[in-house]
Amino acid sequence: MIRRFILTLMASALLMPQLCFGQELKVMSYNIRLGSGEDGTNSWMYRYPATLEMIKDQSPDVFGVQEALDYQVRFIKEFADGYNCVGVGRQDGKKKGEHMSIFWNKKTVKLLKWGTFWLSETPDKPSKGWDAKHYRTATWALMKDKRTGKKFYFVNTHLDHVGKEARANGLTLIIDRIAEINPDGLPMVLTGDFNVKPTDPCLTVLDARMKSARKIAAKTDNHHTYNGWGKAAKDSVIDYIYISGFSACAEYQTITRKYSGRTFISDHYPITARLIF
Repeated sequence: MIRRFILTLMASALLMPQLCFGQELKVMSYNIRLGSGEDGTNSWMYRYPATLEMIKDQSPDVFGVQEALDYQVRFIKEFADGYNCVGVGRQDGKKKGEHMSIFWNKKTVKLLKWGTFWLSETPDKPSKGWDAKHYRTATWALMKDKRTGKKFYFVNTHLDHVGKEARANGLTLIIDRIAEINPDGLPMVLTGDFNVKPTDPCLTVLDARMKSARKIAAKTDNHHTYNGWGKAAKDSVIDYIYISGFSACAEYQTITRKYSGRTFISDHYPITARLIF
């Protein structure tokens, strides 16, 4: 009797990872560093193989990129096997300027609908808001996990690096739009480069509505996310994954390993989270 009980427990333990895996969604946020940046040996022409290797190694189900120019988006779409994407250039709503594109693995996730809005007083057209230095956007997508049948929203953004009012109002606008597009309270992921550290007051309104994956993950780290090609302060955490509606976050990770022999694949480290529906 005892032997049978032990064997049953062992069998359950073996099955548990498979059951958990079927309910897991891996997401990533990645500030790719715009391809036109004059970064010497860290320029895009030297980094692009490492970016591709990182995506293949991490294999996220969904990920958002920031600062990506049109040709960087097209490169990932063409050469990152199995991924598709949505997003527009922030300057004209088409191809011009940086894209806050959302990529998804076509084997595990299905796109249902999507859109982009500008972080400004006129969010439905290309525009610059408040005291921002640049046009800023948020891209959203309603998606379906093919393995579980669960629907969820994924939102990706990049807040202004200069305007304090633009960051605060932009984040409030995102929260309001999230509530508007998600009246049923489906699980939600918000990724992005917020250009502020975790103690910044502008995050207060977001913390009241969503949870930082870094803070609530069962397994996490405290590594900085902006590296500045090795010159940034060690407390430079400015990239985030926020979630709501998921039962748990199994792991949050800052991806610091080398790819294609490069110490840095961008001036930001990618960050990932494994979420449980």
